[in-house]
Amino acid sequence: MDVKYKIAVLAGDGIGPEVMREAIKVLQAIESKFEIKFEFMECLVGWAGIDATGKALPDETLETCKKADAILFGSVGLPHRDPDLSPENRPERAALLRLRKEFSLFANLRPVRVRPSLFDVCPLKNDRIGSGIDILIVRELTGGLYFGRPKLIEFIDNQLPIKRRERIKRAIDTMTLTETEIENIARVAFNAAQKRNKKVTSIDKANVLENGVLWREVVSKVSNQYPDVKLEHMFVDNAALQLMLKPNQFDVMVCENTFGDILSDEAAALSGSLGMLPSASLGETKGSLTFGLYEPAGGSAPDIAGKNIANPIAQILSAALMLRYSFGQGDSAVAIERAIDNILDARIVTP
Repeated sequence: MDVKYKIAVLAGDGIGPEVMREAIKVLQAIESKFEIKFEFMECLVGWAGIDATGKALPDETLETCKKADAILFGSVGLPHRDPDLSPENRPERAALLRLRKEFSLFANLRPVRVRPSLFDVCPLKNDRIGSGIDILIVRELTGGLYFGRPKLIEFIDNQLPIKRRERIKRAIDTMTLTETEIENIARVAFNAAQKRNKKVTSIDKANVLENGVLWREVVSKVSNQYPDVKLEHMFVDNAALQLMLKPNQFDVMVCENTFGDILSDEAAALSGSLGMLPSASLGETKGSLTFGLYEPAGGSAPDIAGKNIANPIAQILSAALMLRYSFGQGDSAVAIERAIDNILDARIVTP
C-alpha cells in the first residue's frame, strides 16, 4: 500500500518557480518507482504573497504549512523591489525567518560535497581537494544574533566635548544562546557523525565571547555520550581559514546561527556553484515523521530568472533530503542522489 505525504510547495521569487518545477518532476518520477504518493499543496510566499495579499507569508500559506508533513521551499527576496518596505516586512525576514520560528526549526543541515567529476570547478588546487570534499555543516537556527533581543537602532550622544556633541545612531544586536539550544544542536551533529566518518568539529569564539564559553562547555558534555565520535574545537576565524587550506579534514561541523550562516556559504563555494547545494531545516519529530523545511542554499537570482538556465540540482537534492529526514524514505533519496551523480559524471550541466 502506498504511503502518502503532504508537501507544502512554496516556490517563491526569482528562479524559485523554475527550479521547483524540476524538483516536482523528480518527485513524480519517485512516485512511479516507489510505493510513495505525494500531495503537492502550492502556496504563495515572498513577493508573490505581498503582491496578492500584502504579506510575504500569507495567512493561508501558513495554515497550509501547518497541515503539511514538510515544506519544500524555493527562494524569496527581490532586492530591487520596493526599497522603502521595512526590513521586518521584507520576505527574507517576514517569510523565511518566521517559518523557522513558527515551526521551531532549530537545526539546519547543509551538505557540501565536491565530486571527483567536478574537481575542475572547485576554486582550490587539486592537492587541497585531496580525494574529495564531503562536509556536513550543522547550524543552530533559533538562537544567536538573528533572534536575540534587544535588536534596535537608537540615537545616542557621541560623547565628544559639548561644542562637538551631537546625536548619532547606534545599532544593537544581541547574541544569546541557551544551554538547551546548544545541547539540541550538538545531538543532531553527533548523531549525524555516527552515520558518517565519526568526527565533529565544534565552532565557537570562546576566547572573546561568553556564549562561546558556554557553547564549548555544553558540546563537550554532550560528546561524552558519543564515545565513538571524535570531537575537536576550533575558533570560527581559524575554521574559515581551514576550509580553504584543508577542507577534507572536516566531517561534521557544528556552529551557532551566525557562524554557521557564514561558514556554510563559504563552504558552498568549494562546490563551484551555490546551485548545487541543498539544505534541510529540521524541527520536531512526531512518530516516524520529522517536520522540516527544505530549500536550496542559493538565493532567488533575479538576474537569471525567466531565462531557463538556473541550475535545479540544489532544489532537487533538497527534495531528496526531505525524503530522507522528514519521511524516512532513504532508498528513494539515494535514487535521486545517484541520478544526480550520473548526470554530473556525464557532464550534463547548465551553462
